[in-house]
Amino acid sequence: MRIIQYDNYYRDDMIFMVLQAKDALGRKPTINPDLLTIQESYFHHGDMFWCAIDENDRVIGCIGCSRIPDTTEAFLHRLYVKTSLKRMGIGTALLDAAENWMYNNGITVSKVHLGAPREQWFESYNFYPKHGYTEYEPRYMMKNL
Repeated sequence: MRIIQYDNYYRDDMIFMVLQAKDALGRKPTINPDLLTIQESYFHHGDMFWCAIDENDRVIGCIGCSRIPDTTEAFLHRLYVKTSLKRMGIGTALLDAAENWMYNNGITVSKVHLGAPREQWFESYNFYPKHGYTEYEPRYMMKNL
């Protein structure tokens, strides 16, 4: 597995992986509009987006990062891992890539907005605390980098 900066070459494969991940969690498999326009939604604002790619050049995970204007903080978005490959370190590798980029670009606080109800987003509520994130208000977690 390798973590790469998003490239439009992987767009359809990434979208398909996200839709499958949502479906596996029992969510309506809809696509978030920002995932259709990664260049405009992330890169044109100085933000970042990564994909995890397997040995067959297929997308097996993704994560995005958006700066919060006029702060040294950023939000993480769209951390998804292919359902059949969860708990194999892919999410951690994506998170590490995002946190390293944030740290190296002057971002001191990483934040994440979690969904509701909590029971439906149990994976996120379990994943982020294992990586040093703490809840600072309902549905929001943060970590000092």
